[in-house]
Amino acid sequence: MTRKLPAKLNVVLILGSAPDALKAQDWDLSLFQSRVAINNAWQISDTWDYLIYPEDFPADRLPSEPFQGHAQKRLIDASSYVPHQNRYGGFVYAGGTMAFTAGYWALGALKPDVLAFLGCDMVYAPSAAGGSHFYGWGTPDPLRADVTLQSLEAKSARLLAFAHAQQCAVVNLSDQPASRLVFPRMAIDELAQVSSARDTLIKQAPMLDAAGVENALRTETAAGLMVASGRYWEVEDELDKDKLKEIDALWLGAAGH
Repeated sequence: MTRKLPAKLNVVLILGSAPDALKAQDWDLSLFQSRVAINNAWQISDTWDYLIYPEDFPADRLPSEPFQGHAQKRLIDASSYVPHQNRYGGFVYAGGTMAFTAGYWALGALKPDVLAFLGCDMVYAPSAAGGSHFYGWGTPDPLRADVTLQSLEAKSARLLAFAHAQQCAVVNLSDQPASRLVFPRMAIDELAQVSSARDTLIKQAPMLDAAGVENALRTETAAGLMVASGRYWEVEDELDKDKLKEIDALWLGAAGH
């Protein structure tokens, strides 16, 4: 059992599709003010509030009646998340995969005090039950050949920095031995005892070098690799892979990696 956090603390769960995401079925998800499911993760628990998915997500995998009896449930598609993503610099710099997209959308739309990830480690070793995802075998989207995903660690460091800039702590609730996310780990019971985002931020502050963050942001601005439509793959050949690799290195350095 976990106790509820103070009502004034806005804690948002981002739920992915790794096998360990099924742990959420055993948790009291009322701990979270909002629960954001990515792609197929809405199947894990019917307590989701938002389902975020990309343009190419198959329509037959969406819940057939997402609003029946749950007026608060919302489907979040590109028309909703692209404008938020652009406010944080766009997909080219953020990384074109849904875990990061969901994180930036939540920062913009939900304004959390704490952003907690589960099932988003982006490590696809087979689970004990077999399969790379909770529903069996799936295509590891973050591992595809993509100019914006040369370093998943760098992209997670960037998200961490943007969250901290708006006084939001970011944690990874996974207990898996490996993760591509650089977010600090936290157990669900530990999260339930957090009394303020400020306390959590103070603990995480040494993870980010302010000068390094500013350098990475300046380099992004100078490179000018914004694709406002969000469909960066339509102009991928025009994107400077080496410059993006350089920017990734700056974000890793800012996070001490």
